[in-house]
Amino acid sequence: MERRSVRHRRAAPSVWEGLRYRGGMGQWAWVLHRLSGLGILLFLVLHVVDIFLAAFGPEVFNKLLFLYHSWVFRPFIVLLVFGVVYHALNGLRLVIVDFWPAANAYQKPMWIGATALSLGVTAISILAFFWEG
Repeated sequence: MERRSVRHRRAAPSVWEGLRYRGGMGQWAWVLHRLSGLGILLFLVLHVVDIFLAAFGPEVFNKLLFLYHSWVFRPFIVLLVFGVVYHALNGLRLVIVDFWPAANAYQKPMWIGATALSLGVTAISILAFFWEG
């Protein structure tokens, strides 16, 4: 009697399985670096539009400035502060690791330090916003 082996085909992974988080600290550093870069880019585009509107007179420009100082917009300014500081410090960490291979052993502490310092500066900016009133 001949025995046939039955091969079970594994189903292709779903889209959600492909997007599932599988990394460690490096993946979080990568995601935060990309998101902070996109946030900075979005702010720069908004800033260019803002300066462009200044050409239409002070009334139009002042209406947009009112938006920047509203409570609705302040969380975005806080996120911008975090994004700029984090992007700069994480970029510096990447430069250090690229130019000094021995620093590769210290990537995790450097990333934790960059993130903690970014959160600290962001906390100070939040206090400044509340102090301003």
